Amino acid sequence: MRNYVQRGHSLTIPAPADVLSGGIVIVGELIGVANGDAKTGDSVDVDTVGVYVLPKVAALAIAIGDLVYWDSTNKLVTKTASGNKKLGYAVTAAANPSAVVNIRLVPTV
Repeated sequence: MRNYVQRGHSLTIPAPADVLSGGIVIVGELIGVANGDAKTGDSVDVDTVGVYVLPKVAALAIAIGDLVYWDSTNKLVTKTASGNKKLGYAVTAAANPSAVVNIRLVPTV
């Protein structure tokens, strides 16, 4: 197939802001997890699929299968859709209080 480029599970894109390895990267509707540190404008490899341990709102209980969002202001997983980007689904339960939850990223359209 001549027009095939790559599987797209990991993309190399310009970092929209300074990012640390494991941090969430959002460019338009594209959302993923950085594979390394990058300064604004530098190339960064971003995973767009997979399961990741991410920080969450401590006082929030999350059940397996809950749809979760990324709060870019506080840099935390939340269940609040308004003003936040859809991130994925919880694949572990996370009690109130707890600091992290395992999330399966939702591939972008």
